[in-house]
Amino acid sequence: MFLFTLFMVPSCRVLIDNLQAALDAQFDSQARTASHSYVKYNNWNTVKSRIYHIITLNPDLVSRSVIGKTYEGRPMYLLKLGKNGANKKAIFMDCGFHAREWISPAFCQWFVKEAVETYGKDSVMTTLLDKLDFYVLPVVNIDGYVYTWTNDRMWRKTRSKNAGTTCIGTDPNRNFDAGWCTLGASDYPCSSTYCGSAPESEKETKALADFIREHLSTIKAYLTIHSYSQLLLFPYSYTYNFISHLMCSYSFPVKLCLISSPTDPAAGGSDDWAYDQGIKYSFTFELRDTGRYGFLLPESQIKPTCEETFLAVKYIANYVLEHLY
Repeated sequence: MFLFTLFMVPSCRVLIDNLQAALDAQFDSQARTASHSYVKYNNWNTVKSRIYHIITLNPDLVSRSVIGKTYEGRPMYLLKLGKNGANKKAIFMDCGFHAREWISPAFCQWFVKEAVETYGKDSVMTTLLDKLDFYVLPVVNIDGYVYTWTNDRMWRKTRSKNAGTTCIGTDPNRNFDAGWCTLGASDYPCSSTYCGSAPESEKETKALADFIREHLSTIKAYLTIHSYSQLLLFPYSYTYNFISHLMCSYSFPVKLCLISSPTDPAAGGSDDWAYDQGIKYSFTFELRDTGRYGFLLPESQIKPTCEETFLAVKYIANYVLEHLY
């Protein structure tokens, strides 16, 4: 006699039926030049050159520091935006945690451009840069980002070696000391959500965490930019002890939904870690789209994606400024 247990299998649908066609189609911008453009995807060397350029043009608004080096030895450049002033509070924003999420670094580049170009013209942005500083890390996972341009467009993790296996890389957004390696994370090095050998085992996550710890008295908000889903997530992702709920707002050009993250469990995330450090306003942005293109968002959607996200960041930053004390 055999005993069979039946499980309900969720229905599935194919989102992208031709991956190569989608890979080719993402490069649909009219700005197909070798130089940097804010409406096309730029490789790391081009992004790095643009960082130098924008600092040169705006020395009174933008400065640069190196907060660490990646596993492969690339400097991690952090931009500081804001007018010089005493005792200023700050907002920290990073992009490019996951290498294949190209729209994320595209937004950080866009944000820096818009911030400096609208200073003195847009009253809200002018006030924000006068009274706050913005720390912007354009690409966290630089090694992985470079690899997506040279070897594997869909690569997600870092490029560090793991002891005892040929499998490469750790998911940097499972590598923080926030419920580390529990919900939504894997201890298997070959997994795309591998949590690493220990919290902050990755040079990239440790450099970011060290900087924030050193500036905890200053940093009042933490924004980390990912894709995709068109959601705004807030802590926690590593525990079910808080009620999960969904809120949607029509304050922005598109419907913006905030989800407390047990609906999308992901232990070891930077937003939860930042929140646990006492940074009250800690959010993860999941940019376009909802699945038609996924990580292969066409370049023609860079501009509208960045425009709507820029408005959301301004809104949050202004709220933080108004509630500092």
